[in-house]
Amino acid sequence: MKIKTAVVGYGNVGRCAVEAVQAASDMELVGVVETVPMELTGVKIVSNIEELGEVDVAILCIPTRDVPENAKAIVEKGIYTVDGYDIHGDSIWELRRELDELCKKRNVASIISAGWDPGSDSVIRTLFAAMAPKGITYTNFGPGMSMGHSVAARSKEGVKNALSMTIPTGTGVHRRMVYVELKEGAKLETVAAAIKSDSYFAKDETHVIPVESVDALQDMGHGVVIERKGVSGKTQNQLFEYRMRINNPALTAQVLVSCARAVLKQRPGCYTMPEIPPIDYLAGEREALVKMLI
Repeated sequence: MKIKTAVVGYGNVGRCAVEAVQAASDMELVGVVETVPMELTGVKIVSNIEELGEVDVAILCIPTRDVPENAKAIVEKGIYTVDGYDIHGDSIWELRRELDELCKKRNVASIISAGWDPGSDSVIRTLFAAMAPKGITYTNFGPGMSMGHSVAARSKEGVKNALSMTIPTGTGVHRRMVYVELKEGAKLETVAAAIKSDSYFAKDETHVIPVESVDALQDMGHGVVIERKGVSGKTQNQLFEYRMRINNPALTAQVLVSCARAVLKQRPGCYTMPEIPPIDYLAGEREALVKMLI
């Protein structure tokens, strides 16, 4: 039986999630939940997930700040969920705690913060810490477009469109370059102040730059370099590096789809990616997978 999968939201990540589900041998796309009317060839579009009938798992491809309310509402219907909630810090743990209680009541499971960072990068950091328990890990993002930061910038009054670029300056410190198209009559100083005070930007050096066209600048590419220098046992100077250059929405969507497979294998509750056995993300029989991977 294939996994009956719904995609909630049809922005950049949602479009890639639809493609990734369609490419998965063990999944069936039952439809897309989207409030904006649209047509997709061969795909059912609804405004409420209940209109899709039987759904095993819902992949939430919606803005981060809409995730908590929507995840809870879908879990309440007895449907497994995965999402890309990406606000680092205590808010992830708070959402995990709240959803964990609800999932156990509804006898389902949820994986939150299942993009590439937080998400698959979190798994890499976990492995690095296991390999060198004492040490320091630096995560350097970019250069590239941050989808979450761009959505946050676009939400500000007076902004017609926005692109937030993440520029790594080293040792886990980043600069945010935010390019904005202003609506008629909007003042750059007011928009810049609103963006810089948002929790997405407040901890980083942020520059807000007016442009005539954001589309002329937009590139979905991104990347990361994760470095750890530490100690294995009593041996000093262990140095690990993980590096990737990616299409941001495509990788985010693929991780979400892999988590949609994994979440159905978990006991009721809410999880983050480091808590899941990595083999659960893969399609196929366990014996064959182990023989391939070892």
